[in-house]
Amino acid sequence: QVQLVESGGGLVQAGGSLRLSCAASGRTFSSDAMGWFRQAPGKEREFAAAINWSGSSIYYADSVKGRFTISRDNGKNTVYLQMNSLKPEDTAVYYCARGGPRYGSRNYYYDLAYDYWGQGTQVAVSS
Repeated sequence: QVQLVESGGGLVQAGGSLRLSCAASGRTFSSDAMGWFRQAPGKEREFAAAINWSGSSIYYADSVKGRFTISRDNGKNTVYLQMNSLKPEDTAVYYCARGGPRYGSRNYYYDLAYDYWGQGTQVAVSS
């Protein structure tokens, strides 16, 4: 069983920064791809960023590219999302997820490519 626990959310003014963390349990973290998704009120969940097991392949949604950075520390079983230059439209619940058997370079943005999800952490950006 894999458990994912997000932390680091909060309220920040536009232009500010936050760093989200996702702590994973389970022995296979270092060999798993990980992703961050977000869901704004009244909207569908959307892809934000993904990273493969080694950090050699990283993907971003166009909406966060240049502002967000995904990284991981396999020694700590943790994946991070550094969010800079935050905008009110970044307000959402942010979820981390583990890449499952369907994960790949062609479907990293698709939520069915992930098999375990955290409970989410709220990020609110005020204008």
